[in-house]
Amino acid sequence: MIAIIDYDTGNTKSVSKALTYLGMENEITADADKIISADGVILPGVGAFKIAMAEIKRRNLIDPINQAVANHTPLLGICLGMQLLFETGYEFGVTKGLGLIPGNVVPIPQQPGFKIPHVGWDDNRLVKPDPIGAEFENQFTYFVHSYYVDTPAENIVAINDYGKVQIPSVVRQENVIGIQFHPEKSSRVGLNGLAKFKEVVDNASNSSN
Repeated sequence: MIAIIDYDTGNTKSVSKALTYLGMENEITADADKIISADGVILPGVGAFKIAMAEIKRRNLIDPINQAVANHTPLLGICLGMQLLFETGYEFGVTKGLGLIPGNVVPIPQQPGFKIPHVGWDDNRLVKPDPIGAEFENQFTYFVHSYYVDTPAENIVAINDYGKVQIPSVVRQENVIGIQFHPEKSSRVGLNGLAKFKEVVDNASNSSN
């Protein structure tokens, strides 16, 4: 079972619907035991970093998320959920994130001819071999964000070249994976990526048995 973490974010139901369409058992939950015991965990997200972290703390979700990661459970962060995986966010002040991957979440700089927020279909360029990232190589996916992650190169799987800014679109550190765009809104390409996450979950479950 894949646990979709419920912290009053906007896209939990659409993520669940996409997983169900793919035949992937899932549950939207804020129950600590279900998150810790899940085969895979998804942290979705729409909104602001500061508000999201406040709600995660209010629902006592930090410890179960950390425990799942410590158990080597595959964790996938989507959009804001990806950003929350990092150490610090700078939206509406300075806010401590989950700190599961080194790096900070900073504003996309203003550039002539490039709008902020970054909204719409844009392509991805693979910079490191990875089974999930490979699903998005040279593929267009749907982005909606004004902030991006600044993280060491070893954590970056794929990027989106947005003017002079290289936006990490897929990141990974061991069993912790992040996707900046919305796979559940990215048509067949996005569904393929979610299906590949299920393969990662299945491989992790089989290796632990």
